[in-house]
Amino acid sequence: MSAYTSTVLWQRGEQNFLDNRYSRRHEIHFDSGTVLPASSSPHVVPLPMSDAQAVDPEELFVAALSSCHMLWFLSLARDAGFIVDRYEDEAEGHMARDAQRRMMMSTVTLRPRVQFAPGHAPSREQLQALHHAAHEQCYIANSVRTQVRCEPGD
Repeated sequence: MSAYTSTVLWQRGEQNFLDNRYSRRHEIHFDSGTVLPASSSPHVVPLPMSDAQAVDPEELFVAALSSCHMLWFLSLARDAGFIVDRYEDEAEGHMARDAQRRMMMSTVTLRPRVQFAPGHAPSREQLQALHHAAHEQCYIANSVRTQVRCEPGD
C-alpha cells in the first residue's frame, strides 16, 4: 500500500510554556516540499495564541473531504465522456459532541458547483449519480465516521 507523510513542526522559542499563553502556530511540511502555516482554530484557542491567518486542523479536515470528492468526481466525469470546465465547492464542517460527549466533526456538507463544456454536460440524474459515485469512492469519506453530505448546486 502507499504511504503518505507529513511533518508537523512546532517550536517554543522564548515563550513561557507553563502559562498556557504560548503560540499554537506551527508548520506542516509535506513530502512535495510544500510548507503550510498552521495553527489551532481561533474558535478553540483564542487569539493571540492562535493565528487566524493559518490553516487549522478542522479546516484541513473539511478541505480533505472536499478535495477527495472533487478528484473522484473529475475522474468519473471524464470516464463517462463529460467535459468539466470548472468545479467549485464551498464545503462546511460542523463540530458537535458525540455520544461519549467528546467533540468531533459531526457533519461536513459539500456544495459542489460544476460547469461543463457546452454539449458535454450530464443530465440532472447523471450529475447526481456522478456525485454519489464520487462519494462512494472517496478514500477520505470512507475513512471517517463524520456524516458527509453532498448538495450539488446548479
